[in-house]
Formats: sequence, structure tokens, C-alpha cells
Amino acid sequence: MAERERRLTPPRGGVFVPRVQVLTAQDVQRALTRIAHEIIERNHGLDDVMLVGLQTGGVPLSFRIASVLEEMEGTAVPVGLLDVAFYRDDIGIRPVLPEAATDIPGDLAGQLVVLVDDVLFTGRTVRAALNALGDYGRARAVQLAVMVDRGHRELPIRPDYVGKNMPTRIDEQVDVSLDGVVLGDVVPR
Repeated sequence: MAERERRLTPPRGGVFVPRVQVLTAQDVQRALTRIAHEIIERNHGLDDVMLVGLQTGGVPLSFRIASVLEEMEGTAVPVGLLDVAFYRDDIGIRPVLPEAATDIPGDLAGQLVVLVDDVLFTGRTVRAALNALGDYGRARAVQLAVMVDRGHRELPIRPDYVGKNMPTRIDEQVDVSLDGVVLGDVVPR
């Protein structure tokens, strides 16, 4: 969960206490570079590729991947932002952040969309993102890139690009930023 979202609504009525740093900033950069290489390789270049960062944790990762792609291929890849709060099946449980806006740069028709998120957990956010994308056109294909796949899937969703597979306990929290990945716990206030 992104720091801004956590700050506004502490998870499960508690506060996040970091326990161990799993990836450093350099590890995150290496993983994003590897993901960028894999995107180019799998799609035979960047023709009609668009990155869409899921609010809030996927946004900085999508911009960093776009930057790496441009450095490698000399082609600017459009980056969109997607807020899926109103498409979730647990809308009453999770916060809706008005400042987490959607901004899709153009029609998705014919585009190969790479959804980017920080953590893949149950798969419900990705399901909501797929529903939301339909409002912006029919993409030719949709792929999923995540920094951390922590398991515990409730839906049949699998990422195409993963920075780190990290099995966790269901009660643990994973905090992802460009500064690193931290595993911790939520403790009562």
C-alpha cells in the first residue's frame, strides 16, 4: 500500500512497523530495468505500448519504467494513471482518495497496455483495473507488471513481469517505493 494511502487511512486500525528491508533502491532499479528489457523482448519493441500505473503505488514505478524504456530504445512510451477505487468489489472497505485521479493519454484501442502496480496480493485490484480500462477503449492486449508478487491470490490472475516473488504471511504488509521494498507488520495504535 502506498505511503500516502497508509497515512490517510492506517491499515486495519493500526500503524505499519517495518521489520526488514527486502530490496534496496539499487535492487528496485535493477528489477525495473529487467522488467523494461522483458517488455521490449516480449513485445518485439515498443510499438503501440502504453504503461498504465495503478494509483497510488504503481504510478512512480510506471514512470521509472517508461524512463528506462526511453533510455534503452530512444522511444517515449506514454504513461497513464488509473484509479480503480470505484471499480472495486470492496469499495466500502478501502479508502477512496480524491487526489488519486485517472489520466489515460488517449484511446486504448489498438494499444498494448502494461498495467503497473507495486504489490500483487489477492488480485482484486487488477480485476478492478481490467474493468476500469474498458471505459477507455478496447486494448489490443493487457499485460501486468508488479514489483512484488506476494501470493495469496483470490482470483486467477498472474503477472507477466515480476520484480520479486516474495511469499508472505497474510497478516504481513509489504511497502514498495523507489527507495526499496520493506516487509513489516501492522500493530494496534
